[in-house]
Order: sequence, then structure tokens, then C-alpha cells
Amino acid sequence: MQTSFTLAQLADPDVANSEKILRSCVHCGFCTATCPTYVLLGDELDSPRGRIYLIKDMLEGGKPANEQVTRHIDRCLSCLACMTTCPSGVDYMHLVDHARAHIEKTFRRPFADRAIRALLAFVLPYPGRFRAALGGARLARPFAGLVARLPGGERLAAMLKLAPRALPPSSPASRPGIFPATGARSGRVALLRGCAQSVLDPGINEAAIRLLNRRGVEVVQTVEEGCCGALVHHMGRAHDAHEQAKRNVDAWTKEIERGGLDAILVTTSGCGTTLKDYGFMLRRDPAYAEKAKRVSALAKDISEYLETLDLGTPENGKGLSVAYHAACSLQHGQQIKTAPRTLLARAGFDVRDGAEGHLCCGSAGTYNMLQPEISRRLRDRKVQAIEATGASVVAAGNIGCITQIASGCDLPVVHTVELLDWAYGGPRPASLAEVA
Repeated sequence: MQTSFTLAQLADPDVANSEKILRSCVHCGFCTATCPTYVLLGDELDSPRGRIYLIKDMLEGGKPANEQVTRHIDRCLSCLACMTTCPSGVDYMHLVDHARAHIEKTFRRPFADRAIRALLAFVLPYPGRFRAALGGARLARPFAGLVARLPGGERLAAMLKLAPRALPPSSPASRPGIFPATGARSGRVALLRGCAQSVLDPGINEAAIRLLNRRGVEVVQTVEEGCCGALVHHMGRAHDAHEQAKRNVDAWTKEIERGGLDAILVTTSGCGTTLKDYGFMLRRDPAYAEKAKRVSALAKDISEYLETLDLGTPENGKGLSVAYHAACSLQHGQQIKTAPRTLLARAGFDVRDGAEGHLCCGSAGTYNMLQPEISRRLRDRKVQAIEATGASVVAAGNIGCITQIASGCDLPVVHTVELLDWAYGGPRPASLAEVA
């Protein structure tokens, strides 16, 4: 793609990086076949190629974002399926991140839009606030239909419908601490506690800790760690995202220097994609560039790390049919395609893949609250494909996907690590109590 940025524009490192990305696009259109919004809506401007043209015109012209650009960029899930498909290696992730930050700086959204985005940024990254908000949402949930009929109420109604009817109690796995290895220590890792996941399903990290400890791995959860920054990052709030990233870089750097770390493990793949991008996000910060690069190099999805371990002989769950849902942040964002399936198969599960496995389920961080109609259509399409496998259980590696699919599916939906923990001697996941 030809560009005509001025030298003055290219003096901005973010613009220079985006210009390089734009020039790598050859207009082939392969991305349209795997873009969920284009598949649903059929609008070129809701495809990666169309959005690239909009971003080019906006940045090249030095223009503030307008309503049209904002609408089509907002509809992007950042599923990154386009990057898996692209034969030219277009770095769409960093291009759309730059576009969102530009929109946040230059476009004044309608009041209702600003308010709900500010609410999400204020609540979701903070477990205490999130737990309190979910308590209120449970009380308001019966009125979701009424709320949806109010002007601009569809998003609030979507938030209420996603709220669980009950919350699990707080767990030691959601608090800082050291979880020692059973027997001789063979490894030492940090485990991201997370924000939303630690409230919605602390059992995921409990399972990860048990499984790792049994294999001789000491698990550390640091005091200073907080939200990974993904939620605000994808809303264009670059400063907030960078501050959250710096906090985590500081926390894990202290742990690296104190006792060493073999890896920084993540059980929420959306967070993992962001952690692995810290080196890029903070590349221009002289105080953090090298530290962030080191943290990103240590970041691993739990499935990546478990694949390197000898987990022993499986004891439970052999033959149970499992529909594996590949989270976009895992298969496209991190290009981890085989590890979870391989681990489940080794554990004796009958692993099944649904049709259109490359398409997003519609969760995408806050997308199912900000774009509820598109999200709902994608969820229903995904659930139909999963149920067609005839599996008894659904496994996924991302809390957003788990919550999204469970909201429209009668099958139990669990994290991959919960099944692996059970298979290798841990307790049966509570949601599988009625599964034969």
C-alpha cells in the first residue's frame, strides 16, 4: 500500500510504526474470509482491509477521528484472525491499537458511550470493585428486559445478563502468596492472579496451582501485581494501560531478582497476549523498555508451560468427550494452536473441534457489553458449532470465552487446566457433577 505521510508526521514514532504496517498491506482481501464482523455484516468497512483504509486516511490526513471511523473500529473484536490469514504479515494488532488511541484522543463520543466506557474502566480491572458491582447486578438482573427498552439501555442490559447468579467465595488462589512444590522443587513460576477471573472463577487458578505443585513447581503470586492492562488498552486508554503494565513489570522484576522465575504463567489467554506485548508497549520508555522486554519473554500461557512437563499417568476422565474452543487470543494472538489439544488428548479425553473454529465467540474483553447485538450473533453461531460436535463438555483457555459461551449453551464450560488437574489426580470440577 502506498502512503504519503510527511516527514513531520513520521517524526512521531507511533505514526512511523503505523506507516510501516500500512505499507505491508497488498490489498489481497484474504483477511475478509476470516473476519467475524465481515462474515456477519458483509460490509467492506467492517473487514480488516476496510478498516486499514479508514485508518490510513485518518492518520495520513492528520485528521481527528469521526463517527464513521469510530463506528467501524469499535466493531473490530481484535480477534486477530486476520493476522493468522494474512500472507503479507500485516501487523494489524498494533495498527488498530494505534487507531483506538487516536480515537480516544480526538473523538468526543456521545455521553452514554463515554459513561459506560468510563464505568467499565473504573470497575473491571479492580477485583474489589468488580465483586461489588456484580452484587448489585444480581439484584438488577430481573429488570434487564426493562433496562434494554430504555434509550441506550441495550448495553446495560447486556451487562446485567452476563452477571452470574451467584459468585464463588474468595479464594487463597486470588491472593498474594507462595504455593510450595510437593516434594523436591523442580521449577519456580509466577502466576498472574488476574482481575475479572479471580472474581468470576478462582477455581481456575486453584487448579493450575494444584497441578503445578504436584509436578514440583513452586508458584508465586506477587503482592504488587494488578490488572494486565488489556481491558483499558483495547478501549484506547493507552496511558492507563501503560501504567498498569509498569506496575506488573515492577512486581515481577522484583520477584525475578529475589528468587528467579522460570516463567510468568497466565491462565487467561487475553491477558497473556497483552503480557507478551509489554516489550512493544513500553519500548520507548527508557526506564522500562528492557525490563518489559524481559517480562514479555518470560510470559507463557499455562498450556505452553504444561506441555514441557511430564504430568504423569492420567487417573480420571478418560474417554470424556470434550469440545475444545480455541480462544482467539490464544490461537491468533499468541499462535498457540496445538498445545491445549495435545494436553487434553494425552490426558485421555476425546477432543473434538467444532466447525469455524477460527471465528470469535463474541466475547473479546468488553466487546460483549459494548457491541451486544454482534456479540450475541457470534455467540449463537459458536454455540451451534460446539453443540454439533456431540461433546459432553466444553473446554477453553480464557475466562471471557467461558463466560460468553456458557451464557448461551447448556453444556458445562470449563477451563482446560481444570480438566487437566482432574485428569492427573485433582478434584472433579464442580460443574461436571452431572456429567457421566
